[in-house]
Amino acid sequence: SKISFVIRFMAGFSILTGLLVLASSVLISRYQRTRESVLLRTLGASRSQISRITLLEYALLGLLAALAGVVLAAGAAAALSYWTFETPLTLRALLPLPVLVLLVAVLTALIGWLNSRSVLSQPPLAVLRAEG
Repeated sequence: SKISFVIRFMAGFSILTGLLVLASSVLISRYQRTRESVLLRTLGASRSQISRITLLEYALLGLLAALAGVVLAAGAAAALSYWTFETPLTLRALLPLPVLVLLVAVLTALIGWLNSRSVLSQPPLAVLRAEG
């Protein structure tokens, strides 16, 4: 129905907006991640270990951000549904949200990994020299 569509649209829009903010934060934090990766490589960590750490870190970051967005969006949708449309929020309207949460977590991990790939492919000394 129309109400269900509006609620799903609001939830999806909230998650999409959150994903854009999260992606920009990931790109901005590249400098800090570069230093951490160089330090871990200097201490003997392999590229695959650092890559797994990066994927896990960004996946958890995306998961937590998506969960926060879903909770806020579901609360807003429930309030809108109750006070504007005078009908309770149905569980059916919230069914796509777990898929969106997983999608955001995967996309965030992918963005973080792609962002840190260039650092992992270079020797630590070359990265430190380039950073100044």
